[in-house]
Amino acid sequence: MTDRLSLFPLTAEVSDRGHLVVGGCDTVDLATEFGTPLYVFDDFTLRHKCREFVAEFGQRYTGTGVVYAGKAFINRAIALLLEEEGLGLDAVSAGEMAIAHSAGFPFDRVYFHGNNKAANEVKLALQWQVGRIVVDNLPELKLVGDLAKECGANPDILLRLTPGIDPHTHQYIATGIIDSKFGFSLSRAEEAVALAMSMPEVNLAGLHFHLGSLIHEVEPYLEAIEATLNFAAEMNRKHAFELTELDIGGGFAVQYTLDSPAPPISTYAEAITARVTYKCQELGMALPHLVIEPGRAIVGQAGVALYTVGVVKDIPGVRCYVSVDGGMADNIRPALYGSEYEAVVATKMREKATDTVTIAGRFCESGDILIRDIALPSINAGDIIAIPDCGAYCLPMASNYNAFLRPAIVLVREGEARLIRRRETFDDLTRCDLV
Repeated sequence: MTDRLSLFPLTAEVSDRGHLVVGGCDTVDLATEFGTPLYVFDDFTLRHKCREFVAEFGQRYTGTGVVYAGKAFINRAIALLLEEEGLGLDAVSAGEMAIAHSAGFPFDRVYFHGNNKAANEVKLALQWQVGRIVVDNLPELKLVGDLAKECGANPDILLRLTPGIDPHTHQYIATGIIDSKFGFSLSRAEEAVALAMSMPEVNLAGLHFHLGSLIHEVEPYLEAIEATLNFAAEMNRKHAFELTELDIGGGFAVQYTLDSPAPPISTYAEAITARVTYKCQELGMALPHLVIEPGRAIVGQAGVALYTVGVVKDIPGVRCYVSVDGGMADNIRPALYGSEYEAVVATKMREKATDTVTIAGRFCESGDILIRDIALPSINAGDIIAIPDCGAYCLPMASNYNAFLRPAIVLVREGEARLIRRRETFDDLTRCDLV
């Protein structure tokens, strides 16, 4: 099973006891101390990924802004880490902004996204002096203008474009195609540019696009850059619009399984920065400030989910189900997207894979399957299953289905484990109820 270590955090290794170790901490000991399901984040991997994006893009395009997509996973401890690493934060709700604000995150580095921002959310963003409001549609542009005038603010805004590029990913996570709830299509975006430039209460700083998630190819980015810069040049000729900032979103892929490698960050950085530079030179445009918004690619590999095995049900000639104490309530991605994962038995890292099993969740849905037909060593009740690449989107989409208590989260570093979110209690389940 050691071939799967490459999918785990960068500090992952096997101990003398044959256990999986992350961040210098034995995962079996972590499961004993904190209980399971347990989500473990590796401090070293998180910081390394932050620095890798800053370095790979920055050395090719000076001053590239790296803005972490908080929807992948955000809490106060992660916000503080991002601040220390000098990253910005992409927030898509008042809730995400409030988490950042509670951690003292600098709001001039926050980008506020969303296709249906409520008036109270926009007011909050203006009150906290958010760095950028990424405007998604004409009603929102007018709302931002009205509220900015009312508040005496003058926010910097970006217009989100939908460039009509197929990112070749799952339909649920493709956002840059024409048939999308997000952004202005290029055929309608001129009206937004003209309106924004006529509004003294906002400052149109630039343009934004986001193609989707888990994009394994660089070509969709290059096509979108071409289309967006051509549009910017046309708006300069027609409306004297000066593009000072180009935000190309995120969507950089991570490797979830051994047979689905993802390009290194350097591959994306080289292709994207070269195309922006070349296209701006071709169009006679000044180079804009470049912004990228990685989320999954920073936090995905850093997270590991630990589960305890309960019932093992072998149906001869059909399938062997290994049921664990978590599932779709803490990781709905396999049920929602058909996402695939690898796994190891954290208690038996040096044993050979002898059985083919299906790892099932504990929830009352037949679709609550985490991994189908994976080769693992012989498994018994009480063994610890570790699933890599669980840092992104598992916890933000977690629920209390079946009155499930959402799991604890620990941050590990150099042999020390720090609880950064406690496990929910029964009292938490009824805290908001009124009788």
